[in-house]
Amino acid sequence: MQRDQINAFCCALPATTHVVQWAAADVWKIGGKVFAIVSNDGVSFKTSDLLFEVLGQEEGIRPAPYLASRGFKWLQHYGPPGGLSDAELGQAIEASYAMIRDALPRKKRTELRI
Repeated sequence: MQRDQINAFCCALPATTHVVQWAAADVWKIGGKVFAIVSNDGVSFKTSDLLFEVLGQEEGIRPAPYLASRGFKWLQHYGPPGGLSDAELGQAIEASYAMIRDALPRKKRTELRI
């Protein structure tokens, strides 16, 4: 997926907000919490501990700069070559969204109607 396609994908997820931060990065949030960062370098997303270990070894994917160095389980997809297919990347972004959404307090989820 290209940057504009990733942004359109993130925009289509329920209750998302978008801000431009950190030198023109598209930052996607739900309930004020970041679930995806789209930059010229690729797209970064939160992942499970297991997928962080498995996918972090694949060509076209690396621990997300800054976030992973702080101990957070975030990956950056920067391929091709290698990396995830468009469908797999969409699934990874949706999983990141779901992890952040599910961690929101019940009151916030009710407020957002999610």
